Amino acid sequence: MSSLASFLSQVEASAVARAIRDSVLLTGTLSGLHLIGLTLLVGSVLVSSTRLVGSQFNDQPIAEVTGAARRGSVVGLALSVSTGLLLVAPRIATASTDRVFIIKMLILFTAAVFHFAIYQPAARGLRSVVSPAIAGGVTFLLWFGVVLAGCAFILLE
Repeated sequence: MSSLASFLSQVEASAVARAIRDSVLLTGTLSGLHLIGLTLLVGSVLVSSTRLVGSQFNDQPIAEVTGAARRGSVVGLALSVSTGLLLVAPRIATASTDRVFIIKMLILFTAAVFHFAIYQPAARGLRSVVSPAIAGGVTFLLWFGVVLAGCAFILLE
């Protein structure tokens, strides 16, 4: 057994993973918090992106509109990632070989890197490697892709 497979088996056998697997209430609570986090994240990115694209809030500076939304996106991302890790812990070995889950993780990684490396400077009104409109549009599409891949993972499970 590879060291990764061994590690994933240990995660699945942990007390935390067993508690989540054995409790509908705990799983439901974590799922609800996960969805709240995703709503905060994608909703705040939608607000920011519409300003960056230039379709809404054009009478206000970019940094002003996106500053308020930034807090929501950070809280949403932290909540989504932490609850997502807990939710996948009881089935991490299976999930790690699931094609849809792998695609979701790749989109999540891409969205996070793009968000912090390209979108954030544009959202702060700083110089970015792409125009603010492109940064806003691509960021929203990436985060929405994470949501769609998550839905596919649940539905195809």
